[in-house]
Amino acid sequence: MKTRFTSLVHVKKNIMQKSERVLQQANINLKKAQKALEESLAYLQNISLPSHGKIAQLLANRTLMDAQRAIIQHNQEWLEYTKHEVQEAKEQLKKDMIEYEKYKYLEYEEIQKALKELKIQEARDLDEVALMTYTNKNKEAS
Repeated sequence: MKTRFTSLVHVKKNIMQKSERVLQQANINLKKAQKALEESLAYLQNISLPSHGKIAQLLANRTLMDAQRAIIQHNQEWLEYTKHEVQEAKEQLKKDMIEYEKYKYLEYEEIQKALKELKIQEARDLDEVALMTYTNKNKEAS
């Protein structure tokens, strides 16, 4: 049964589904950020410090470690950003779900109201038919 809320329910459902997709993508980005941070930390652990050799080799190794620390810092910032992105997506999904449920409830209430009115009309029609049948039987009996 169509009501004035039916099209709104469909629109709100589509918006909610879009928010779900955004949340899924945000979770994927979060997992990628976590993996990148873990990999960069593991790579830093694998860098060994030379105990002897030329100063150029020591400086090159130190530069490599500094670059790796910068990558780790970048990955930590990316991880924080994606956590914030996931949180915002969750909040938006929650709002969209509330809106969807609200209009779904309004549609349900309007359908119930229409069904109640239909039952009342059917009862009136049945009463009218019963009254006409009773009147016709009384005319025939007289």
